[in-house]
Amino acid sequence: MPSMVGMEMPTEVHAFVRRTHTERVLRALRERGALSRGEIAEVVGLSRTTVSEITRDLLRRGVIVVVDTDAAVRAGSGRPAERLALDPNSGQFLGVDFGHRRVHVAVADASHEIVASGRQRYPDSAGWPERISAAFALIDRLGAECGVHFHALQGIGIGVTGPHPMSSAPHAPEGAFGPGFAAAREDVDGSFAERFGAPVIVDNNTRFAALAEAITGGGTVEDLLYVRLSDGVGGALVVAGRLVAGATGLAGELGHVTVLPGGPRCRCGKAGCLETVASVPTILASCQSRGAAVGSLDELRAAVRRGDPVVGRVLREAASAVGRAVGMVAMVVNPAEVVIGGEIAHLAPVLVRQVTATVAAELFPWSAAMPVIRCARLSDDDGALGALAALFHSSPLLAGHPEPARISAQPA
Repeated sequence: MPSMVGMEMPTEVHAFVRRTHTERVLRALRERGALSRGEIAEVVGLSRTTVSEITRDLLRRGVIVVVDTDAAVRAGSGRPAERLALDPNSGQFLGVDFGHRRVHVAVADASHEIVASGRQRYPDSAGWPERISAAFALIDRLGAECGVHFHALQGIGIGVTGPHPMSSAPHAPEGAFGPGFAAAREDVDGSFAERFGAPVIVDNNTRFAALAEAITGGGTVEDLLYVRLSDGVGGALVVAGRLVAGATGLAGELGHVTVLPGGPRCRCGKAGCLETVASVPTILASCQSRGAAVGSLDELRAAVRRGDPVVGRVLREAASAVGRAVGMVAMVVNPAEVVIGGEIAHLAPVLVRQVTATVAAELFPWSAAMPVIRCARLSDDDGALGALAALFHSSPLLAGHPEPARISAQPA
């Protein structure tokens, strides 16, 4: 057997070891606040030489800053040591949620705290280059408004509509999930990696939203069905503590379950899908067609508050369709919780009440079979927050979830 003495460590192994050591240093600063290099070495169990190399790189990238020295507490006559801390103005993680008509971005610092968030709308007909450009412009604006820089991003999580990867739906009609979807969307990770030089993960945005909901209560919900009513309708499943994608990435796609045979044509190519009945644009359009002056979510909120009978009827009909679809899935997977997400669920509580009543009629007639049905704790930013959670890898839900691809590109 050849001797290992004098052999260079493989590049991949060296990079992994260095990344692990860097994460330990960052964790120490997150948990303990400002520390000198010597204190960091003691806390993480690394040599001072290694810590000096790591902190030099982190300072160069703007991840950490020098806050002061230990002169006030130092004993002896030696030179005061610099104390280092995480840079509060450094965005470390980026969560991006591309919906059908808007992109939402959430930025977290090295302590996993959200330091900036916002959204930018675009038309449903927007191609992916336009959507990506809108996301970049939003990120730049958030950075300027909140004083956050992105020179030291450690990871980017991106949620997209439809199955992921797109190759799992090779026969979907052109335009089914957005213009030029299959070709252009698959390059979204490359566009972000080239722009920011950081590792990128991509998944269905509703699965990310379900992940965010499953871990927001202080623990992890082992069995959960998530339904998102937004510009489209999506769903996701947590079964036995795992976020389920299915064989082709379509697990939980409730939006394309047929609830109205022979009904309106859906963007997926089918007719009468739940999305054609219960998406936000469909609900608003239905209200208008019946004479209610409701053209936006704000106007819908106002109509709900004043008890508009037309709006109430439209919402109950949409919720009944959601409840029938949820009831079928709940009969099969027996979830502990059903979460209704999307901004409209917060604006119109009747949706959750009607879904609850419909599911109760669909399930076995005993109380133990009935899941807890609740409104999402998070709002329309849940996909972006779920993308951040995926980056943090802080939940057993992500067991088996692919690791972020390591990108060699440097930030622009």
